[in-house]
Amino acid sequence: MAADPPLPAARLAAVASSPVREILALTAQGDVISLAGGLPSPDTFPADEIRAAFAEALAGDGARRALQYSTTEGHPGLRAAHARRLTARGLPTAGEELLVCTGSQQALGLVCDVLLEPGDTVLVEDPTYLAALQRFGMAGAHVVGVPCDDDGLLPDALETAVREHRPKLLYTMPNFQNPSGRTLPASRRDAIARIAADLGLWILEDDPYGELRYEGSALPPIAALDDAADRTIHISSLSKVLAPGLRLGYTRMPEALRAQLIVAKQAADLHTSTIDQEAAAGAMARLDLDAHLHTVRALYGERRDALLAGLHDALPEGSTWNRPAGGMFVWARLPEGWDATQLLRAAIERGVAFVPGAPFQVGTDPDPRTLRFSFVTHTPDELAEGLRRLGAAAQR
Repeated sequence: MAADPPLPAARLAAVASSPVREILALTAQGDVISLAGGLPSPDTFPADEIRAAFAEALAGDGARRALQYSTTEGHPGLRAAHARRLTARGLPTAGEELLVCTGSQQALGLVCDVLLEPGDTVLVEDPTYLAALQRFGMAGAHVVGVPCDDDGLLPDALETAVREHRPKLLYTMPNFQNPSGRTLPASRRDAIARIAADLGLWILEDDPYGELRYEGSALPPIAALDDAADRTIHISSLSKVLAPGLRLGYTRMPEALRAQLIVAKQAADLHTSTIDQEAAAGAMARLDLDAHLHTVRALYGERRDALLAGLHDALPEGSTWNRPAGGMFVWARLPEGWDATQLLRAAIERGVAFVPGAPFQVGTDPDPRTLRFSFVTHTPDELAEGLRRLGAAAQR
């Protein structure tokens, strides 16, 4: 009788499947209005420009370059274009400081590969991005949640956690956070930078939504602050400004980690798809990206307002929710005694879905009353119908 093969790595036992992906699979069939997934609206994809850019990349002798292996660091023109955008947003950046990745999710994984040993502690906002929790679990890290309020991470709580747990890394989404939609004020960004400098801490600043602001003034990235400049890895993505199917993200590398991150990228996949980089660089050259983003913001802002306008009638009396200044998500809390997972079951029966908030939370006692709505994928009329269905589920 043949011997059994060895077991999978033990660290995988602590990494759960994403409930968002499971809910999306449920809602892919039938007439379900999904307020669950963090998907950009296909209405915003600049398909004509991307189509033309692919055609141009594959025309003539250019196809030889577009279909060949490439450098690990990425397409020089694409890196330069993104560096200019970061610089315009208050984070002076040269193309040589950027590493093109296969989505910002890979960027997050490369940081884990370079910085984390099994058992190292990572601090995260509580709640936080699900896929980040998965990736930290894959690295064998010990994840500790830092308490937040309506303005995000609490600096005093962060300092206490750093002194108590001696973490290697803080993971934060300062702009329109997933799942909560919260944005860190400038004073808290300054405090985080000071704590990291005083107590010795790396910061991973994840900013996929920063250009999706609908009101108010933009705030400087944490990486732009003097106390944090040498210890902040800034990652971002083209998924929310062009199209997620391109799977293109970036890491802005501090000098101290540059060589290690490039080696980690080489070991992961040699380099990100050459043809996708060529096409993205061509699309960004063809497209007035600022004008495109102005259109996207107007569309998403209208949809945010439509969702907020209907929540009062859709959720049970005593519920609360926030009003994000940008991004893709609204965070809500049901009254005492309610359970968002139970409400989800009734909601799916009526053809609408959202994501319960408990899986985004860290620790053993998540709040079962919390939930996340994504508003960008549906028109105001579709949102109104989805909320009507949700109200019927809540009344039951």
